[in-house]
Amino acid sequence: MSIQKGDTIVITGANKGIGLETAKSLLKSGFKVVSWSRNAPEYQHPDFKHFNCQIANHDDVKAVCEATVSELEGGRLYGLVNNAGLGWFGRVEELPLEQWHEMFDVNVHGLMYAIRQVVPVMKAQGAGHIINIASIAGRDGVVQGSGYSATKFAVSGISSALYKELREFGIKVSCVYPGSVNTNFFDRVEAITAHSNMMAAEDLGEMLDWMLKTSANYLPVDIEIRPLKPRG
Repeated sequence: MSIQKGDTIVITGANKGIGLETAKSLLKSGFKVVSWSRNAPEYQHPDFKHFNCQIANHDDVKAVCEATVSELEGGRLYGLVNNAGLGWFGRVEELPLEQWHEMFDVNVHGLMYAIRQVVPVMKAQGAGHIINIASIAGRDGVVQGSGYSATKFAVSGISSALYKELREFGIKVSCVYPGSVNTNFFDRVEAITAHSNMMAAEDLGEMLDWMLKTSANYLPVDIEIRPLKPRG
């Protein structure tokens, strides 16, 4: 069964950027949205609920998933958008190991913690949709991005395996590979400054809204998106 009005979508890292714009689009479509993030979004809506969560902490993720399910009020936890992520960049021999580990903890381990918690819920209801946000860096490595690319290649591999594993249970798994998006992600990248020729986070939010609303037997597996004219 495809998504229904009143169903709940969980978005990790929904306090800003792509996650927040996806939440806004889903709320306009009549769905309920739950944010699992370290910081609460400033945006407020009656159907937008926030739970403080360190996505890299398994116990945190388990607790907020249980809290989310307890508040469904007869509805379904239909979707999970694994949007939380971060990138550190630098030459491989200079990148601090703490940054390497942090990227894997958030981008890979945290993503799997969230999936691990929602899958039993989705299996029980016979429907669901998991969308993992990777990056074009997860298809083609970038200079001084060995750690970040490694995590996003991992997201691609997880997604590819899981869509085959879960489809028989009525659960969709999709992976999205965005190019440059005008968000605060580039605050950590000294060589790049976000600008208006990058894609708009609002456009990604609308696309993710569309993906979640696709019919029950329609599975978008891999979607790569880029700005048409990234340099203007």
